[in-house]
Amino acid sequence: MRSPELTTDERAALARLEPRLGRLHIQQRLGLEHDHEAQVFRRGTHFFHLENWYMAPDLIRVVLSTLGLRQRGQRNALNIELREHDVPVAKLPAAFDGFTVLHLTDLHVDISAGFMDALVERVRSLRYDLCVLTGDYRAKTHGPCDDALSGLRRLRAHLNAPVYAVLGNHDSIRMVAPMEAMGYQMLLNEWARIVVGGDAIYLSGIDDAHYYRLQNFHRAAQDIPRGAVSILLSHTPEVYRLAAHADFDLMLCGHTHGGQICLPGGVPIVTDAGSPRHVARGSWRYHDMIGYTSVGAGCSILDARFNCPPEVTLHRLRSPGPVPDMQPEQQSR
Repeated sequence: MRSPELTTDERAALARLEPRLGRLHIQQRLGLEHDHEAQVFRRGTHFFHLENWYMAPDLIRVVLSTLGLRQRGQRNALNIELREHDVPVAKLPAAFDGFTVLHLTDLHVDISAGFMDALVERVRSLRYDLCVLTGDYRAKTHGPCDDALSGLRRLRAHLNAPVYAVLGNHDSIRMVAPMEAMGYQMLLNEWARIVVGGDAIYLSGIDDAHYYRLQNFHRAAQDIPRGAVSILLSHTPEVYRLAAHADFDLMLCGHTHGGQICLPGGVPIVTDAGSPRHVARGSWRYHDMIGYTSVGAGCSILDARFNCPPEVTLHRLRSPGPVPDMQPEQQSR
């Protein structure tokens, strides 16, 4: 296999990650990234996917401009909404009742000059205990990462709590070391213990399960104590069944953009995820696991949205209240 072109600093940074992530994982991620770029640039199998077709943004811009919708779509894309989501967790430790997680996803930082201004303005005054990012920081699925990293550096200065993140299908493993140097703790099939007042919950993150399919639930969850509250960060909802059967209480993800360009009523035309539509947007449940698929703060392919506003989300963990005693007439129904 031809080795990807890496700088000396990148090779050194990846070598330092080997004891943590494993040599094979890094080798596979780099190899698949190289294969993908080769397919895009030689216009192979994946070239005609909209994310990789270099003419797609121009074509869509022409269509929207012809319909007089271009500027409206751009305004919509910068009007980032705040959504709040209460998550009842049956075995939540008392110290975590009300614990709030800020969820950001699908930033595609370098797709629009005005996007980072809008995102910083949206998050700078929010109050939360932990921030998580679920992937797709770069606009394209290939090429340089410098602009995306520059935007992430600016964003980190406005995130006032510990920040954990995973990679998406637009991201390169070369971004891990620079992001960690900025203060993002990356979770690539890894977990972290979050402690408040002597109590603990567990936060786990997997590598991209959409294109790269390098998720490893054994590494990400095997050592989490049985019965402990655990949250999974995944770029895509596609692995929701595996997550539920790994005993996660909450799964946070993105990738779908909620369709981004939707029909009236928010009905997505496409979601680009191999999962049912009921898990492609907002809150959902599978068995005992609650899931939330954010429509994302940024845009993919083109900086425009219709009938699907961008969002950042505050998830509040809640201890369910006591179950009221049932009256005899209620019990007989």
